[in-house]
Amino acid sequence: MKRRESLLKDPALCKINALQGPGDGCGRRMTYNAPMPASDVLDSVLKAADETLRTLFAPARSARSPDLPPDTPLSEAEKRHAAGLMRVNHAGEIAAQALYRGQAAMSRSSMTREFLQRAASEDGDHLAWCESRLRELGSAPSRLNPLWYLGSYLIGAAAAALGDELSLGFVTETERQVEGHLASHLERLPAGDQRSRRIVELMKSDEAAHAQAARAAGAAELPGPIPFLMRHAARIMTSTAYWL
Repeated sequence: MKRRESLLKDPALCKINALQGPGDGCGRRMTYNAPMPASDVLDSVLKAADETLRTLFAPARSARSPDLPPDTPLSEAEKRHAAGLMRVNHAGEIAAQALYRGQAAMSRSSMTREFLQRAASEDGDHLAWCESRLRELGSAPSRLNPLWYLGSYLIGAAAAALGDELSLGFVTETERQVEGHLASHLERLPAGDQRSRRIVELMKSDEAAHAQAARAAGAAELPGPIPFLMRHAARIMTSTAYWL
């Protein structure tokens, strides 16, 4: 199956917030979608349930096969530390899947929804890479992944309920914080673990691209307290997922 183009290559997504011209029901910003028929609501619920189960319990699949350096011998302590960091990254990607899907579910426009769904799809590669690396290190994902998923889905839905511009602003701030978090992991990974390092570098590059695409699509600046609360919530998840 042919992979869809990256977010940055779709100019239509950069026009989400443009005002339409007069005379054709336009001249106003996007509004909430019309109520869906009961059958469509049921389809949406079943689709969300299927996505949740696949993300949490099925092996992750990557549409991209990154060129990674060969594995090198690590001490047991180095393997445990690298595994802890990659488990944090895996938990972060679980949360990202839920966050984007929660936002997409409450999006006011089809363009914003498509943007978020495509971002979730591209972050699915990160999930697969982290999962594979954890196996190579003889470790496993966080046992609290269902909790990270549920909490992130609810946060995403709440962010989207505030409107598409703030929802996209939430994407921008999330990716900015994740980019910083991944940069810190590049400093903390064992010097000999070039394989994990390359995965983190690729993830960091993708997250920066997502933030740039969200800004181009009309992201609004978040109110001051929200980024602080986001950092606090992320700190709880990362400190816990390293061990569990």
